[in-house]
Amino acid sequence: MTDTSSPGSNTPASGQGQAMWGGRFTAKPAELMQAINVSIGFDRRMAAQDLAGSRAHAAMLRKQGVISSEDEGAIQQGLATIEAEIQAGTFPFREEFEDIHMNVEARLRELIGAPAGRLHTARSRNDQVALDFRMWVREACDRTIGQIHALQKALLAKAEPHAATLTPGFTHLQPAQPVTFGHHLMAYVEMFGRDAARFADARARMNECPLGAAALAGSPFPIDRHATAQALGFERPTANSLDSVADRDFALESLAAASICATHLSRLAEEIVIWMTPQFGFVKLSDAFTTGSSIMPQKKNPDAAELVRAKAGRLLGSFTQLSVVMKGLPLTYSKDMQEDKVPTFEAFDALELSLAAMTGMVADMEPVAERMAQAAGAGYATATDLADWLVRTLDMPFRDAHHVTGAAVKRAETLGVDLAELPLAELQALEPRVTAEVFQVLTPEASVASRKSYGGASPEQVRAQIARWKEILA
Repeated sequence: MTDTSSPGSNTPASGQGQAMWGGRFTAKPAELMQAINVSIGFDRRMAAQDLAGSRAHAAMLRKQGVISSEDEGAIQQGLATIEAEIQAGTFPFREEFEDIHMNVEARLRELIGAPAGRLHTARSRNDQVALDFRMWVREACDRTIGQIHALQKALLAKAEPHAATLTPGFTHLQPAQPVTFGHHLMAYVEMFGRDAARFADARARMNECPLGAAALAGSPFPIDRHATAQALGFERPTANSLDSVADRDFALESLAAASICATHLSRLAEEIVIWMTPQFGFVKLSDAFTTGSSIMPQKKNPDAAELVRAKAGRLLGSFTQLSVVMKGLPLTYSKDMQEDKVPTFEAFDALELSLAAMTGMVADMEPVAERMAQAAGAGYATATDLADWLVRTLDMPFRDAHHVTGAAVKRAETLGVDLAELPLAELQALEPRVTAEVFQVLTPEASVASRKSYGGASPEQVRAQIARWKEILA
């Protein structure tokens, strides 16, 4: 269908999305082209960012004398009306206008007429979408950092009363050395602290404003890119107009940080699943974060943890998807880049839900201290303490001490006793200089208490790290 709108008319021809760009065209796109081209179904999520960018751009154009004060006033009033319509749920999102940018511009023209056409002076949809998307990802990073800090606080609150609660430490999921439950939880506080730092780093790098790069080459109008950058909360404008519209590394970096964070969430979720089994029985979750079985009445399944564990795959997939979209694109903009938003939106949706669920589970989790203490000494977990005693007390080379300890473990296993129950005579048969003093280090309590090196498992070190993180997160 031919575009029948005249240059001076206030609205595009009815049903003509291409009227915003269609001077070169004499017919509307095929229905299939429209179906594959339209993005309003998902990029409407950037409406707030689009409006903010348009407000700042209009104000700058007026200040620079590119548009009149009257036109800017009409534009700002129209944008305020559109914002109110969106918030009220009455804004007419229309597929014929393809995306959020053209939907806003078309509605603005309906509301204020010709002045709406001046808003797009000195900008393109290329720098407009780069701006909107960058602002959306920046805000998502801010939300995620806040959620990570909330999870860290929940972990601290759970770790503090259990700074001295014995639990087994594992390598290869085999008993290794006793630690405390508080120390175990604090390991995740550290991991999530690095996750928050990664999002903060990504945010700092993306905090440059692409608005004013226009299609790819900049603008001949006397625009002030520093003013729009400042108005929109950016540190500075981007320094190369081609790069401004061509790259999505800010989204990729954020998705990489999200993928790592989801991996940490998945590891904690996996531990909760294991801890909840009757074979371990280390923690309990209330009905709030568990479900039952349709056929087995006795079941209490940690489904929330399992779903958090599974969502890591969605985030890793989103990072891979966007990487593949971007990997072969020549400079600058290609329509392929329209596919940047869905994986990013979905990834942050999944991450925010996972963080909220994990924060709830950690707060809800009830450790079973007696069961963990019972398991803390299993599997000859104080064997390293015996080796260390031989080194400290008898000045034995560690490799020799390791050999003697291994033989002691084998003998204890043969007799069906723990190391602390192995008769002194048996130990002396392996090393005659061993004295009864050795039994003071062979209990899980003594083992944990001795780990006083910075960041170690001793309760005093755990409490020191809890205090440090409380100050950091205050």
